[in-house]
Amino acid sequence: MAEAEAMYRRALEGKEKAWGPEHTSTLDTVNDLGNVYADQGKMAEAEAMYRRALEGKEKAWGPEHTSTLDTVNDLGNVYADQGKMAEAEAMYRRALEGKEKAWGLEHTSTLDTVDNLGNLYADQDKMAEAEAMYRRALEGKEKAWGPEHTSTLDTVNNLGNVYADQGKMAEAEAMYRRALEGKEKAWGPKHTSTLDTVNNLGNVYADQGKMAEAEA
Repeated sequence: MAEAEAMYRRALEGKEKAWGPEHTSTLDTVNDLGNVYADQGKMAEAEAMYRRALEGKEKAWGPEHTSTLDTVNDLGNVYADQGKMAEAEAMYRRALEGKEKAWGLEHTSTLDTVDNLGNLYADQDKMAEAEAMYRRALEGKEKAWGPEHTSTLDTVNNLGNVYADQGKMAEAEAMYRRALEGKEKAWGPKHTSTLDTVNNLGNVYADQGKMAEAEA
């Protein structure tokens, strides 16, 4: 990431001189630099880059252009990672509304933002809202990618979490078992994502008093 950051900073400096700070190519690099900062956990720096990119894209392409909406979603991620839940929700809802208009209700980019909203609601213990988002995301992903795609399985697992947190143990168990079977096929039994679901399933078994299954 340090090398990537250095390259993007060099590219940004050159583009600012060649094309100016608000050229769309410059803004793409600003956004890329924001991604690198976010991946490094430098959330303040990432926020600054995304805010700059967003302001420029709104001027260049308009507030509802798909590239603008991608940056809106990115900014929502950074707000969420900083615990700025109200700001994150506002960004995600704006991105979702725009993507639904631009790409449709079931486009994979739209579903990514639906998933993000589900995560945000779950983090705030708004389980009914989280469940609604995950159910929508799951239905769309099953159509777009199929029932055994890894992104579909991630949403299956997330839905299991929401069911468990609501005390719906039978539903949680069904989701975790489905996620586990798919992840074992996709990644193998020892992949960390597979093991996370194994752990989740063990918790549900324990909560239901199925101690032999939990121990297994």
